[in-house]
Amino acid sequence: MEKEIKIDNYGVVKIADDVVALIAELAAKEVKGVIAMSGGIADSITEILGKKNPSKGVKVEVGEKEAAVDLYVIVEYGVRIPDVSWQIQENVKKAVETMTGLNVVEVNIHIQGVHIEKEVKEIKEPKEVKEIKEPKEQK
Repeated sequence: MEKEIKIDNYGVVKIADDVVALIAELAAKEVKGVIAMSGGIADSITEILGKKNPSKGVKVEVGEKEAAVDLYVIVEYGVRIPDVSWQIQENVKKAVETMTGLNVVEVNIHIQGVHIEKEVKEIKEPKEVKEIKEPKEQK
């Protein structure tokens, strides 16, 4: 659904809800500690039906002058979730308001998971260590 924004007497600008959702998603992903967005069951059904979902893990309600955003986020293990959530809220609010002119009244964060990076690297010793000797100088 598109919302119309009247700009003086020149005409109308229409901003689709998907555009607002995409702006919010990109702004959220800029925050350090955010691994991905999680779409949940509704997005899974959409994918099964073969429809594209440009803003996975984001729901928006857009009125004539205001917007509310819900973000479903997977964060990196070890981050302080309240701090990351606050940074997401600030970044999303600023981006949506700056780019659309809409007043963002809420940015709700739903932490859907924690990503654990499995970095198990074994250091293997070489089986044979060959000593390289320099040839002796002949006199």
